[in-house]
Amino acid sequence: MVYRGPPRPWLLFVGEAPGRSEDEEGIPFVGRAGRILEEAAASSGLRATEWGVTNVIMCRPPKNRFDRRAALACRPWLGAKVASLAPAILVTLGANALEAFLPEDLPVSQAAGVPHAWEGRVLFPMLHPAATLHSKAFAQRWKKDWERLGELLPSWRERHAPEAEQTPISRPGSPGRGAVRALPSGGILPPAP
Repeated sequence: MVYRGPPRPWLLFVGEAPGRSEDEEGIPFVGRAGRILEEAAASSGLRATEWGVTNVIMCRPPKNRFDRRAALACRPWLGAKVASLAPAILVTLGANALEAFLPEDLPVSQAAGVPHAWEGRVLFPMLHPAATLHSKAFAQRWKKDWERLGELLPSWRERHAPEAEQTPISRPGSPGRGAVRALPSGGILPPAP
């Protein structure tokens, strides 16, 4: 289980760990949560050539429960992957993915939908797409946070996408809204190059 996407995405989604479908295929986010993510990305105007996806943990944990020991073991790989892909925008999916970057015990329910400055990049936390399968409230929050992300995408694309990818994203809203709030670092990854 490594990475799915183009060699130089300007936006990288980081999930928690592979599910059954991902573990069987060896590709992140190909199951139900992956379909939710792909639909949301397409509806916001993101093209598959612009974003990639990976996980904090590279193999499916026992009983499909997040394993902090496995996350520690995978830290070097995740750090190297982020450094080599060099995305300008990191979108964490779920509490455990957020904790990998901001281990300050910031609840994902509080952090989701709010951009943060992190190591020279923008970090945008979100709920995990699988959460939408279990709760109407989470599904509504997911939609709200995607609307917020959609408002920010045009200005981010203008600043960070390669020139060939700078086709306007047709989304309502004001791309100028949304200052990035700086938070202390201390996450698991090395500073951006």
